[in-house]
Amino acid sequence: MAIGNIYLIAAISVVGGGLFGFDIASMSAILGTQNYLCYFNQGPHGKGYDDQPCSGPTSGAQGGITASMAGGSFLGALVSGFLSDILGRKMSIMIGSCCWIVGSILICASQDIGMLIVGRIVNGFCVGICSAQVPVYISELAPPSKRGRLVGAQQWAITWGIMIMFYISYGCSKIDGTAGFRIPWGLQMIPAILLFIGMIFLPESPRWLARKDRWEEAAAVLTLVHGHGDPNSPFVTAEMQDIKDMCEFERNNSDVTYLELFKPHMINRTHIGIFTQIWSQLTGMNVMMYYITYVFAMAGLSGNNLLVSSSIQYVINVVMTVPALIYVDRWGRRPTLLIGAILMMIWLYANAGLLASYGHYAGPNGVDNVKEASWVIHGPPSKAVIACSYLFVASYAPTWGPVSWIYPPELYPLRVRGKAVALATSANWAFNFALGYFVPPAFVNIKWEVYIIFAVFCTVMAIHVFFMFPETAGKTLEETEALFTDPTGPKYIGTLAWKTHVSFQRAAQFEAGDLESKLDTYHHDESPERAVVEPEKI
Repeated sequence: MAIGNIYLIAAISVVGGGLFGFDIASMSAILGTQNYLCYFNQGPHGKGYDDQPCSGPTSGAQGGITASMAGGSFLGALVSGFLSDILGRKMSIMIGSCCWIVGSILICASQDIGMLIVGRIVNGFCVGICSAQVPVYISELAPPSKRGRLVGAQQWAITWGIMIMFYISYGCSKIDGTAGFRIPWGLQMIPAILLFIGMIFLPESPRWLARKDRWEEAAAVLTLVHGHGDPNSPFVTAEMQDIKDMCEFERNNSDVTYLELFKPHMINRTHIGIFTQIWSQLTGMNVMMYYITYVFAMAGLSGNNLLVSSSIQYVINVVMTVPALIYVDRWGRRPTLLIGAILMMIWLYANAGLLASYGHYAGPNGVDNVKEASWVIHGPPSKAVIACSYLFVASYAPTWGPVSWIYPPELYPLRVRGKAVALATSANWAFNFALGYFVPPAFVNIKWEVYIIFAVFCTVMAIHVFFMFPETAGKTLEETEALFTDPTGPKYIGTLAWKTHVSFQRAAQFEAGDLESKLDTYHHDESPERAVVEPEKI
């Protein structure tokens, strides 16, 4: 018997996001420990070189180890579009969980850096599939007024994964020898096994079923999830009609390829989806997660104080994601992204100013032989750097963190959604890969100026969001299509972004059975699907 509670469906499926969190913390909590540094040591310090503490992999090798997961995720995200369209959203997530189990076995058994990188690429392949298709799966099942919080739960699962795994890794770091990192790397398999088992009991996306002409199954899923067993529920009837109209339109159009996303009528929303994911990386947040130990070492922390202080940001990340889950459908996507970009910009510029004004070069060997910790700051200014780092996390967690997963699946029509979100997510992982490689050498070579780079990115993204990112909160996925094809707006753009508004109240009334509210859509006298037809005939 399939599960019909939408919150339980989301809770199980977002475990796929939690796997990404596990990966982040399993590396960030371990890369500063002597167990790890000595086992994968490449000199110039440590056993076989001298009597000093092990210096671990070179900055280039560590960048490769960290970035390998993102490289695998890039491939996984691209492949997920085909998997999802052919096998279904549900099955693609289950395949991803199997890949994670295989990758975790390889990582846990790593004998050298090469084997570690291969295992992380396989793990990344899983994360690419799940991070692209879990938001699609949930957004195609969720009602409009709850879609934001349910898709955003993926980011919350990531934050929980980071925090749980960090403390597991921190505890295991007290174990001598390779078990200090092999145990947490092996424990990563557990959530993937649970995800695979849990997905067996979840329904398939009704929109995917409809596209495959499995109408009875699609109606049964809508009845189960939205009608609470009542096939005559007004909301179920209206949703089913929307899906039928959209599928009828799509049947009259050629089957979609990735090239479809770059045609004139689709290029605007393709660029919005891709840049939502690119900007979420260029905020610098994942850099803060992976390499926070370098930043706090520069601020004078060491040993247990370093790891515990680093872990505080993971707790902040979990707690501060909650307001977004509760209110993002009321706040809307645009204000949330704008406020987040501005706040992060402030904290990054502040950190750059503090480090430049009160810090100094740590020497060619860095702090405690860690070359990446290339700058030193002491006293009250060092506390301010730590505080700004925490405030940065607190600004990202309720804004770009969840919305970067919520927003892209809302932008596209059904026929391209799987591939479009896969393409957008692959951009996320491409930049994650690049930044994973870029940041360790950047800390060595350009030091505190790294903060300036990310602050400038936050400035530019705020401007980009204001002019180009329309509001989608509270709209059905079919209504969003009408927004982009509005004939009264610029050709191929539709309604101007700053003229769009949140539709939360109308969506809530519609779900409660008030069909009159359905008529109060963006186009008052035509259905969303009919509004699509003329502009798309090019």
